[in-house]
Amino acid sequence: MRAALMILLGLVIGVIGTANVMNALAARNPMPKAVMETMGYHVGELKNAIKAKQCDRVKVQHHLARLESTASDITPVFGIDEKAFTDDATQLQERLHQAVQAAPANCEAVAAAIKPVGETCKSCHQQYR
Repeated sequence: MRAALMILLGLVIGVIGTANVMNALAARNPMPKAVMETMGYHVGELKNAIKAKQCDRVKVQHHLARLESTASDITPVFGIDEKAFTDDATQLQERLHQAVQAAPANCEAVAAAIKPVGETCKSCHQQYR
């Protein structure tokens, strides 16, 4: 009975130790998560504006510009040198640049401008998330 108790205690300590090590490794570089959170915020604000049918041109341009700026950080922050990843990141930057240049004036135009951006995000997330 004593041996079983010691084995169980060892397993519990091992699980707790493993969880602590995994948390420490995950917290090592917060930048990739921060970049994605920032982009998610701006995309969310654009989607909320479309749903509310309140697409103020200045606010839309602000969010699109922030998305374009943040997208330029994806490749260096993630540090993935695969051609497919860098191609997706470049395509995202190009599509965001096109959306900023289009300067959508109404909600329909905003939705049309961010649709290709969303498709690029989705394709990359399916592959690398």
